[in-house]
Amino acid sequence: MKETRLGDFEETLLLLVGILDKEAYAFKIAEEFESQTTRAVSIGAVHSTLNRLTEKGFLESEMGESTAERGGRRKRIYTITASGQRTLQESRDFKMSLWNQYPAFAGSKLNFNF
Repeated sequence: MKETRLGDFEETLLLLVGILDKEAYAFKIAEEFESQTTRAVSIGAVHSTLNRLTEKGFLESEMGESTAERGGRRKRIYTITASGQRTLQESRDFKMSLWNQYPAFAGSKLNFNF
């Protein structure tokens, strides 16, 4: 049986693939990760995580067109699968449930329901 849970880094990259849409290739994902989190990331970590997410069935990829700026090389573009979408939704719902149960926020006006 395939692993269906997401680690924090996996979840973040999966979300970034969705955010970047047609620009979701490894280098751009790494750039966006660093921009959004202000943390450095190695391209190797991004590649291995994208491969793992693909093996889990949460991502698909295809080769994009070659571009002059890349010396004729093509980019591997990632997209989220239906399974990946479901897993993100389940992860968000679970975390929101935990946040809503957190006593420090129980009596506050914060509402994490979507």
